Amino acid sequence: MSAAEEILDIVDEQDRVVGQAPRGRAYAEGLRHRCVFVRARDADGRVFVHRRTPTKLVFPSLYDMFVGGVVGAGESYDDAALREAEEELGVSGLPRPEFLFKFLYDDGAGHSWWSAVYEVRCTLPVHPQVEEVAWHDFLPEEEVERRLASWEWVPDGLAAHDRLREFLAAR
Repeated sequence: MSAAEEILDIVDEQDRVVGQAPRGRAYAEGLRHRCVFVRARDADGRVFVHRRTPTKLVFPSLYDMFVGGVVGAGESYDDAALREAEEELGVSGLPRPEFLFKFLYDDGAGHSWWSAVYEVRCTLPVHPQVEEVAWHDFLPEEEVERRLASWEWVPDGLAAHDRLREFLAAR
């Protein structure tokens, strides 16, 4: 099954399931669905940053400071966070990512999804999926902050990053 054929739960403004649709249709018609964002850190606390491949359905070739993706139909946010982190990092046996918060991403141009943000410590050697990740590295937080102005980032990841900063400052 291709990524465009994956079945997603379609949700309303309160994150209640109102139907299902293939991912390709959800993207094409701007149907609200669910996603997970997982900030992965290595043993030294550096953040996993990557550049998406040009074949991605959404935001191809842009940089991202989260691993993650869509939540499949009937799948929990927690299960999707672990699955996506292990898939994109190319590891198995990660600890369950820690849930931090959830927000509704809406760019006003047809991209809208409920977004659950997580964090996980990855002390394993990573082998990112070549279909998903064109380049990767673990960067110190300060380096990520410096690159915000010079690299082209996925807009939903930037929104999650901004909210994560606010969340951590309020802790």
